Amino acid sequence: MRILPIVSAVTVAFLVVACSSPTPPPNVTVVNNFDVKRYLGQWYEIARFDHRFERGLEKVTATYSLREDGGLRVINRGFNPDRGMWQQSVGKAYFTGSPDRAALKVSFFGPFYGGYNIIAIDKDYRHALVCGPNRDYLWILSRTPTITAEVKQQMLETATRQGFPVEKLLWIKQAD
Repeated sequence: MRILPIVSAVTVAFLVVACSSPTPPPNVTVVNNFDVKRYLGQWYEIARFDHRFERGLEKVTATYSLREDGGLRVINRGFNPDRGMWQQSVGKAYFTGSPDRAALKVSFFGPFYGGYNIIAIDKDYRHALVCGPNRDYLWILSRTPTITAEVKQQMLETATRQGFPVEKLLWIKQAD
C-alpha cells in the first residue's frame, strides 16, 4: 500500500519534467566535442535544485550505459532516510542533434521527454554541470562522492555566468 503513493508522486513529477521542452534554456551553452563513452558509468549527485521527484533523497547517483538503439540507459538511485529505503528510476536518453554536442532528451515515463544538457565538464570527465530544459533544474555531478572547494567554486561560477540562481542549490549528503 505504501508503494502506490510513491509511484504516483514520482509519475506526476516526471510528467511535469517530461512535458517540458528537450532543448537547453535560452542563452545556455552546451558542451561541444562531447565524448559519450567517457561520460558512461556512475556519477554522484553533489548538489541539485529541489524538486519533488528527488525531495529528501540522499546518496543519489546517476549511472549511464549505452542502449542497443544508440541511446543511453539512465538509472537514478537515491536513499530516502524518512522511509528507510532506496528509490530508483530507470529512463532513456537520446541526443537531440549531433552526439558530439551534449544536448539530450531524457524520459522516465513513456513517450514524454525533457531536456538534459551538460553545460560544463572537465577534461578528465570527473565533474559535470547539468541543467534541464529551463533554469529550474541544475545538478553538480562528480565521479566521487565529494568535490574540492576549487571544483565547487568553478561549477558555481559557470552556473552563475549562465544565469542559474546557485543560492538555491541543495548540497546532497553522500555518506553517513
